Amino acid sequence: MASSSPSLSTPSSSSSSLLTPPLLLDQGSGGPAVTTLSTVHHDIIQTHILTRLDGPTLAAIACVSSQLHGLSTEENLWRSICAATWPSVNHPRVHDVISTFGSGHRSLFSDSFPLLDYRPPKKQKPNFSANLTTELISAVDICYQNKLIFSKVQEMETVTEWFKCSPFRIDLLDPKESVPTPIQCSGQEEMWLKHLEENMSLSWIMIDPTRKRAGNMSSRRPVSVERHWLTGEVLARYSVILAGREWSSRELVECTVVVTCGSEQLGGGGMHVREVSMQMVDMEGKGLNGAESLAILEGAMGGGRRRKMKGNEGKKKYEEFEERKRRRKERKQREERALDMVCIALGLIGLVAFWWSILCWK
Repeated sequence: MASSSPSLSTPSSSSSSLLTPPLLLDQGSGGPAVTTLSTVHHDIIQTHILTRLDGPTLAAIACVSSQLHGLSTEENLWRSICAATWPSVNHPRVHDVISTFGSGHRSLFSDSFPLLDYRPPKKQKPNFSANLTTELISAVDICYQNKLIFSKVQEMETVTEWFKCSPFRIDLLDPKESVPTPIQCSGQEEMWLKHLEENMSLSWIMIDPTRKRAGNMSSRRPVSVERHWLTGEVLARYSVILAGREWSSRELVECTVVVTCGSEQLGGGGMHVREVSMQMVDMEGKGLNGAESLAILEGAMGGGRRRKMKGNEGKKKYEEFEERKRRRKERKQREERALDMVCIALGLIGLVAFWWSILCWK
C-alpha cells in the first residue's frame, strides 16, 4: 500500500490536497499508513462508499472537500436515495418534474426530507391574490414497520373557480376503493393503537411544478391514532402546523392528513386502507378553501424553513397547536359571555327606563 503522502507533510502541498481528508490504510505488520482520498479511484468511492450512505450523511460529506462535493452531488446517487426513501417519486410524471429542478433529485431531497416549519417574516402575510401555480402533484407513501403498504401519485388542477372557492380537500381513494395491508389487529386495544403510532409512517410530498419547489406536508409519525366511536375504523392523523393570517383564526393553520383503516367484515385478515385524505383547517376547526390553502402551501414550499426532526417533534407541535386552539376557544367564550351580559344589562336598563317614564308621565 502507499506510504505517507508528502503532500500532507510539506509546506509546498496544494490547497486542494490539504482539504482532502486522510485515510488510514493497514500495511500489516508495518502498521497503518496515511494516504489522501485523492489516491482512491473515483469509481471506488462512488460505487463502494457513497452508495452506502443515506441522504443526510451524503449531504454532510459534500461539505468536507471540493473533491467529495463533486462526487456526492451526482444525480444518480440522489435519484437512488429518493427512490429508496419515497418509492412514489419513481412515477414518470414526478420524474419529469424533478428533472426540471435546479439540482434534480438533490433539490427534491433538500426540500422534502427535513421537517417543514413555515413562519413568514414579520409584516409579511401570505398573498392570497397573487398568481398561483396551475397544478399541484402529491406523491404519497405509507409504510408499516419500514415496509411500503401504500404508494400513489395524484395531480390536481388549481386554476378552476370550483377549486378556489370549494373547501380544500384531496382524496387519494374512491369511496368504494380499499388497499389491503399486512397489519393485523392483536393484543390489548390501547397497546395496539400505540404500536401503530410508533410503526406507521407517512410521507406526503407536495410538488409545485411551476415554481420547482416541494415540501413534505406530513409529520411522518402519527400525532394521534384512535378508533372511531361509531364505525370502529382506526384513524391515524398526521399534522403539520403552518402560518396563515396574523391576528385571526387563521394565524396558524393545520395541514392534516387522515389515514382511515378498517378490517374486512368477512373472512378476517389484515386491515385495509380505506381513506387517505388531506385538509387545511384553522384554529377554529373551519376548513380553508382552495385559494387560501394554495397560497399557504406555496408560501411554505417556497419560503419555509426546513429543520431536522428530533424525536416526536411533530406530535409536540400538534399538541401545542391544540392547546392554543383550546385557549382561543375559552377566550372567545369569555368574550361572548361578557357581551351577553352587556346586552342583558342594556335590556334591563331599557326596560326600567321605559316603565319609569310611564310612571312619571302618569
